[in-house]
Amino acid sequence: MRTLDAWRAIARRAAVTRSYDLAMRLPIIVWATAVAGLQLAGLVTYLATADWTHTPALVATTVAARLSLILFLAVIGALTVLRAPRRDAARGLEPRISALLGSFLSYGLLLFPRHELSLAGSAASTVLLLIGNILAICVITRLGRSFSVMAEARRLVTSGAYRFVRHPLYLAEQIATVGAFLQFASVWTALLLVCQLAFQLRRMQHEERVLTAQFPEYVAYSQGTARLVPGLY
Repeated sequence: MRTLDAWRAIARRAAVTRSYDLAMRLPIIVWATAVAGLQLAGLVTYLATADWTHTPALVATTVAARLSLILFLAVIGALTVLRAPRRDAARGLEPRISALLGSFLSYGLLLFPRHELSLAGSAASTVLLLIGNILAICVITRLGRSFSVMAEARRLVTSGAYRFVRHPLYLAEQIATVGAFLQFASVWTALLLVCQLAFQLRRMQHEERVLTAQFPEYVAYSQGTARLVPGLY
């Protein structure tokens, strides 16, 4: 039978775990809320100045892409609040840095000047953003309470898009990121995109190690699925 001191030690560890989890949730919730608010304000401005007469299809697609991004951010915020307790996480500082930079470095594109694109270029950018955001929403709702920015194990999900790709959310994010990149394309933004992808790949490696340690069936699952792109990688 455990002694009173042992139960107190367990309670202290549980309190520390809850405090840590809360500390990790708050920045993501604040970030998702703030970016969603900025995107909503930008959408209102765009609607006030959009030319529905000459390019109605492009305007409609652009509005849909922006709405899908706002919805994606709202889902991230909601699932961060509701996510299940973690079972394990990658150790050390580097996995956390890789996760944060892999997730958020692409937003550095907004610090560079936006280019005026041709109609074809604008359409390509908008379609990629729309596809990436819609796919991300589908994947993240499949993850449900297992969603996490950090490399953590909560529940193993192998259904939906996860039947074919081990990291479909990261694939969706990269599709949307390429769509955004087209609007800011330069040598410097290309380097930024390469760095973001490198951190994203590192993030995947950490996540797979954690999942393998917690779920023995993950080894067989990973052998039958692509990491990011079916048939390629």
